[in-house]
Amino acid sequence: MSYRTAAPVAPVTLDDVRGAQKMLSGVARVTAMEGSRHLSQLVGAPVHLKCENLQRTGSFKLRGAYVRIAGLLPEQRAAGVVAASAGNHAQGVALASSLLGVHATVFMPKGAPLPKISATRDYGAEVRLHGQVVDETLAAAQEYAERTGAVFIHPFDHPDVIAGQGTVGLEILEQCPEVRTVVVGIGGGGLAAGIAVAVKALRPDVRIVGVQAEGAAAYPPSLVAGRPVAVEHPSTMADGIKVGRPGDVPFGIVGDLVDEVRTVSEDELSTALLLCLERAKLVVEPAGASPVAALLSEPGAFAGPVVAVLSGGNVDPVLMQGVLRHGMAAQGRYLAVRLRLTDRPGALATLLGVLSVVDANVLDVSHVRTDPRLGLTEAEVELHLETKGPEHCVEVGRALREAGYPVIG
Repeated sequence: MSYRTAAPVAPVTLDDVRGAQKMLSGVARVTAMEGSRHLSQLVGAPVHLKCENLQRTGSFKLRGAYVRIAGLLPEQRAAGVVAASAGNHAQGVALASSLLGVHATVFMPKGAPLPKISATRDYGAEVRLHGQVVDETLAAAQEYAERTGAVFIHPFDHPDVIAGQGTVGLEILEQCPEVRTVVVGIGGGGLAAGIAVAVKALRPDVRIVGVQAEGAAAYPPSLVAGRPVAVEHPSTMADGIKVGRPGDVPFGIVGDLVDEVRTVSEDELSTALLLCLERAKLVVEPAGASPVAALLSEPGAFAGPVVAVLSGGNVDPVLMQGVLRHGMAAQGRYLAVRLRLTDRPGALATLLGVLSVVDANVLDVSHVRTDPRLGLTEAEVELHLETKGPEHCVEVGRALREAGYPVIG
């Protein structure tokens, strides 16, 4: 479904994006574009991965942050800059400020992953932890800007930021001139808007498809309403696109130039992240994997050649572990079961023998003997198993039931 605004406004032009590209020369990397044989077979056409997860700071955010800060007047630079972010924008602002000799203060939520906090400090920013959610952090950063005169660097709602992100679009056309579809994740909309400005100006025939997480999909209702509409309590593992309201500036561009916005589930995000790791050997955060999730959900809907933008790779190891387990479960390659057995010598060995016969690999065993819910001679066992797919999961469950083990979860 295509959305168009009644009176398109172009606060960002192709010349702006080309100017940003010159400004970023020697600062941002021209990231690699890798082919994906597996995705190409699914889609039935060549699929290429634009690897912004390999960008400096681990995401595309450096591009927009640098262009925005570089465009400040000398007196504005002297006052310093301030930003609010849970991770990628924080690191982009920190490095850009360091390269330009500008003092940066970055507000981050108290629950932000430690690796992202450490990286932001290592890039030279002063980090202040405030609030439990990004909205609280954002309010603190804006209050700081008003109180000190520091320039607030918005993560997506500014023409300079959008122009910087649009350089990804220029690189896509240079690296894959035959592209017919570009798929990109959408949070506030800065990256999708920038890519759309660049690509549509040079190749209006190219289809731009945006992707949002189902639990944080503010763009579909906003596009229908014709204005930015906030989604209350956005929820998704993809924190890079977990934005409750579209930015005013990118919203107009997305409405005019982006052909379609799709949504993907948490299961699809997990599966996509796992595919990027296993098949492409690329570490990608859930937000960065959202275009791949869209391709997996309906591969026949995309005309090729397709370029999927992997927007970032800054994933917390703890989250990665959980997401990979979730992705394996979604593919039927991981199974957790709880069951009860008679508490006697050899009972657990007998149970494991049943699993061995059906070739289920035991990853972890939790054996509980003392619990008020259990009978005097009962024990409860929780098993985490590596399986070979949905059919194998069914086979494992059937084998356990036939052996007389009541599966309770």
